[in-house]
Amino acid sequence: MTTDTASDTAPVLKDGVYYHQFDIVIVGAGGAGMRAAIEAGPGARTAVISKLYPTRSHTGAAQGGMAAALANVEEDSWEWHTFDTVKGGDYLVDQDAAEILAKEAIDAVIDLENMGLPFNRTPEGKIDQRRFGGHTADHGKTPVRRACYAADRTGHMILQTLFQNCVKLGINFFNEFYVLDLVTVKDADGSTKVAGVVAYELATGDLHVFQSKAVIFATGGFGKIFKTTSNAHTLTGDGVGIIWRKGLPLEDMEFFQFHPTGLAGLGILLTEGARGEGAILRNVSGERFMERYAPTIKDLAPRDIVSRCMVQEVAEGRGAGPHRDYVLLDCTHLGAEVLETKLPDITEFARTYLGVDPVVEPVPVMPTAHYAMGGIPTNNNAEVLSDNTTVVPGLYAAGECACVSVHGSNRLGTNSLLDINVFGKRAGRNAVEYVKTADFVALPEDPAKEVRELIEGLRTNEGTERIAVLRKTLQDEMDRKAQVFRTDESLGEVLEVIEELRERFKNVHVDDKGKRYNTDLLEAVELGFLLDIAEVVVVTAKNRKESRGGHMRDDFPKRDDENYMQHTMAYLSGDPHSSSPEDHIALGWKPVVFTKNEAGELRYPPLERKY
Repeated sequence: MTTDTASDTAPVLKDGVYYHQFDIVIVGAGGAGMRAAIEAGPGARTAVISKLYPTRSHTGAAQGGMAAALANVEEDSWEWHTFDTVKGGDYLVDQDAAEILAKEAIDAVIDLENMGLPFNRTPEGKIDQRRFGGHTADHGKTPVRRACYAADRTGHMILQTLFQNCVKLGINFFNEFYVLDLVTVKDADGSTKVAGVVAYELATGDLHVFQSKAVIFATGGFGKIFKTTSNAHTLTGDGVGIIWRKGLPLEDMEFFQFHPTGLAGLGILLTEGARGEGAILRNVSGERFMERYAPTIKDLAPRDIVSRCMVQEVAEGRGAGPHRDYVLLDCTHLGAEVLETKLPDITEFARTYLGVDPVVEPVPVMPTAHYAMGGIPTNNNAEVLSDNTTVVPGLYAAGECACVSVHGSNRLGTNSLLDINVFGKRAGRNAVEYVKTADFVALPEDPAKEVRELIEGLRTNEGTERIAVLRKTLQDEMDRKAQVFRTDESLGEVLEVIEELRERFKNVHVDDKGKRYNTDLLEAVELGFLLDIAEVVVVTAKNRKESRGGHMRDDFPKRDDENYMQHTMAYLSGDPHSSSPEDHIALGWKPVVFTKNEAGELRYPPLERKY
């Protein structure tokens, strides 16, 4: 067993399993997890468990910025930021949560600045800000400079800054430990109590039980259900999958965001900050086509709108390239100085992966699967819910794995780095308050039993199915039939494929039978989570017969507020191993929260989204 910081409680070895005890266990060491740890560490014995070294977490891939109405460059206000968040999310945003996000954004940025984050600066020495899609002044009248940034490496800078501060605080890190189960017990009244988590140590193959009073999930997204994605290979939805398998619900899983500017054919992200600096999307004839779709803010419309417009341009024969299958991001007019100083990473990406120099030629781009708006349902205190309102005591979630819901059906750019800081902080702070009065829940007799059976079942399976083949089939089908545009027919077809893959997965073969750094076994476990999550995404998408935000139905192209102005709640019911989703997935609804002004009128009534 290896840790970066020695625990003040030595593990106890019992029946081949290591037992640890902490007040708070945080699963995931990305931005949300480490921000929670900074808040929790000084007030409670805290452990952070991550299947990666913390600075390899996917937060480090975020490029463009973090939104906050600092008004350092132009007039701005948190009310305008709230409006943009609600409108950008196509009104499926819980408006009380959006107000919290926008209000606390300012302190969140200042917190990071005080921790040492090197933001870009104005000539006066203030934090510089730039434009980003969907962010406007005066309730949609004009684009506004709201994104605080560190070149196009903002996520990387946030991750490094948070990690350094965690080290300073002496936070206990358990790196390359893969959490595979949430240990819960049922109270006499049937309610769920949290007892800890079970993790598999990659270096040794040992199992570790972490008993804790509180658990915070901060495990990121699940973009690897798609082939073309900006997500790292590790984003396989482990935390979301664990919650699902424990019988707790998932919220709004049908809403997945496709970022407009992924490198064509690869999905590697080019930040929206490029368009914030003035880059232009063009079709094969050189036309700035976004002027036709969003005449006010053009290329800086929200991501769902821009993605659909790009796909439509290609579908109607105006795509570029030898196969007319992409559009072009034109940065040439920005000049070498801007590209090399404010956008150095994307400039290098284009040169390295496509052999295109953005200084002198436009870059081929197409939408890439980027961000999950849905996930583990929480309230504004980051407490996980077992239904629409009931809190699971001691269980918290923050970041992309959680659905609070501040993003609704479409997340605005720069609100993700904001989300992990605002709600990561809230999760850590509220967990500390909880553990002050909570007792440890007694562990069941063999808390590692389910994980042991999962691991050994996969390791010893003598089946013939190959992990890579099943994963590729899933990702290819999701790309073709459940991406930017969907129909009942396409979703039905991919659902049939998923059910077939779930059956074939029972016969999967793991070549490596060893215990140390068995990545073959790791990929098999991850594939199981991907199949579970893809199924929920497709079932919920099939059930929502409207188009809203990141969920675009060709057969139901209009937004339907009368029937679908509500969150989808998915529940695991019946036999989870049955081949028919109707036998193990139950769907329900949860009301959207609207706020009112002093006169009792809706503060942000759902209007048609025009740009």
